[in-house]
Amino acid sequence: MFGVRPLTRDEVDSLTNVWRARGLIPVLVAVASAFAAWSLLLPVVPTAVIDAGQSASLAGLSTGVFMLATVLTQVCTPWALRRFGYSIIMAVASMLLGIPALGYIIGMDAAPLLTVSAIRGIGFGALSVAEAAIIAELVPLRLLGSATGIFGGVVGLAQMIALPSGLALVDRIGYDAVYMIAASIGGISLIACAAIPAIPPPDSEPETTNMVHVPMWHLVLVPALALMFVTTAYGAITNFLPVSMRDLDPATGAAMGGVMLGVMNFASMISRYTAGKIMDRRGQPGTVLIPCQVLCALGVLLMAAILALELPVWTMLLAALCYGAGFGAVQNEALTMMFYRLPRSKTSEASAIWNIAFDGGTGLGSTFYGMLIATMAFAPMFGIASGVIAIGLIVTLLDRQLGRHRVVEVNNLSARLKAVQAPRRYPSKNKKQPKNQ
Repeated sequence: MFGVRPLTRDEVDSLTNVWRARGLIPVLVAVASAFAAWSLLLPVVPTAVIDAGQSASLAGLSTGVFMLATVLTQVCTPWALRRFGYSIIMAVASMLLGIPALGYIIGMDAAPLLTVSAIRGIGFGALSVAEAAIIAELVPLRLLGSATGIFGGVVGLAQMIALPSGLALVDRIGYDAVYMIAASIGGISLIACAAIPAIPPPDSEPETTNMVHVPMWHLVLVPALALMFVTTAYGAITNFLPVSMRDLDPATGAAMGGVMLGVMNFASMISRYTAGKIMDRRGQPGTVLIPCQVLCALGVLLMAAILALELPVWTMLLAALCYGAGFGAVQNEALTMMFYRLPRSKTSEASAIWNIAFDGGTGLGSTFYGMLIATMAFAPMFGIASGVIAIGLIVTLLDRQLGRHRVVEVNNLSARLKAVQAPRRYPSKNKKQPKNQ
């Protein structure tokens, strides 16, 4: 785009170092900007609605409309990427995410508020799918784990910095200035998109009589469910952990809850990068998925136990570290499993499914556990959240056993065998070759 030399498939397949992938840096800048612009306003807009004298239901609806627009857009984004290309879609999405943030300055009445939130949700939905998918296009499969790990680390770092910064900046410079900052951050993403090269089309595989076609949902259902069950707990934690810790310590509990969320996101960022490196060393994704699901369930169960036993608030640090470490790795494992199981021509579909599972799980968790809180205490609610993760673990264990006999598409297997194997040099030996070779 904009005069940048297009990538070639040979250029991608010849890479031996992920950091030498052309286009990776501008993509990471766009990723950081997009998630920073989203995270910055995530707690700010609902707070602004309430401070403007509007109802708490309207405050919640502003986030709900944003996420609904995000998920609906994610469904359509793979088609748009094939039709218009990555750079165009990412540039348009950056504008939709950033510039409309200025619309919040108009006021917090329902009509302008929800309209702006929906437009920004469209931008964020398209951008999140395109950014995750293009990572898989910039590197060969043998480096995919490292690339997705770096992607996850950048996302985590942006969220860790921007999420607590929003309300802190409001106290110092006011709401309108924060909206302007969010719009400017979206502009940075737009500029970065101009340096992203055009992506080559995937290599076509010739149809053969023995070609086996497998429905896409057969290949992605299990990693999607594993991610969704884990993210339901994430929705519960982000919404209710600070409030629940206030019951343990009315003086410092809420503030410590914010610290625990930061610790959890930091652990998630580190583990997501580490899971990618492990995947590249072992040559296939999914090897640490089950242990990390166990780690997530254990972390949430510890939260329930701490609240039930009324232990000191600092003990929640162990639970936050435990869940965060498992959560980050599960994210990376689910994404790379989808990339590996689907043909390269469907990387955008894999990205869309991953994002829908993540956002859908978070939304379902926030809603479902919010309803449970009306009928029970925080401790049993977190206990149920741990059990839900265990259900996803059972599904993954069954898939691991049945997967010994899983049939994948021949064209996917062929492409994988050509791309995964790293170039090797063998010592020359004077061996007699068979006549048929």
